[in-house]
Amino acid sequence: MTRALPLIVLILGGAAWGATQPLAKIAVSEGYRHFGILFWQMGIGATVLGFVCALRGTGMRFSKRDMTLYLVLALIGSVLPGISSYTAAIHLPAGVLSILLSAIPMLAFPIALAFGLERFRWRRLAGLSLGFTGICLLILPSASLSASVPVIWVFVALISSFFYALESSVVARWGLGGLDPVQTLCGASLVGMVITLPLALMTGQFIDPRGPWGAPDLAIIASALLHAAAYVGYVWLVGRAGAVFTVQVSYFVTLFGVTWAMLFLNESYSPYFWAALAVMLAGLALVQPRPKAMLVPTVTPGHTERS
Repeated sequence: MTRALPLIVLILGGAAWGATQPLAKIAVSEGYRHFGILFWQMGIGATVLGFVCALRGTGMRFSKRDMTLYLVLALIGSVLPGISSYTAAIHLPAGVLSILLSAIPMLAFPIALAFGLERFRWRRLAGLSLGFTGICLLILPSASLSASVPVIWVFVALISSFFYALESSVVARWGLGGLDPVQTLCGASLVGMVITLPLALMTGQFIDPRGPWGAPDLAIIASALLHAAAYVGYVWLVGRAGAVFTVQVSYFVTLFGVTWAMLFLNESYSPYFWAALAVMLAGLALVQPRPKAMLVPTVTPGHTERS
């Protein structure tokens, strides 16, 4: 059982993170929008992760440098990608959102090149090319997406993947300043709450917690709790089994995201979708990190891979 535990945690983490895409679809199904959803998700996440910090005896730090880090990661790791992903979720199937998550490590490759973190590698370029091919299979054939879904929403969803990829390079380039990943995510969530609360109130997107509660409210809570649990499990797994093993969670996130969408949202897909899924997973395999790479995730599922 002890030897099997890392694999079990890996699969459970992928299943939990994969569920966040169908849950996002449910969260926006009755009119809730990004700022209101993000405020409560980060609030729940900050509460859970703050409790984890207290149990570990690590506490929180709020120096000027720490606050700058929290602000940057809140913006590029939660607020900006959250705006694009929840907006796209109104229009795109959850399965498509799950496939597009696998583009994160592929986008991280050119960003890491620009940051001087990585040297050019043909293998990674091949993975990036396969990722582009997979996106083309989603948007070009008329039978792939429903005719009622404008292709522009695929690119809106990819904006979130870009920001998640950018975040991984920012962390790799400048580090966490001595903070551990759980402290960092908790701090970024707190700052994100401060950013999104006034925006939610000004835009009329604030969600009244007094109820009555429906499926979207429960989806927001479930998504926040699943993300926090999967994140803590991921951090534990990196320390127990190493980053190269743990980063394989990317496959399970995509596969479970598609599976949950089929089971609970009754989504069905064209052959082009399945071809896109296969090509994207192949591209993901080519951009997996080097054996010596070691980067712990910071905010969001999928952007844990170092290019």
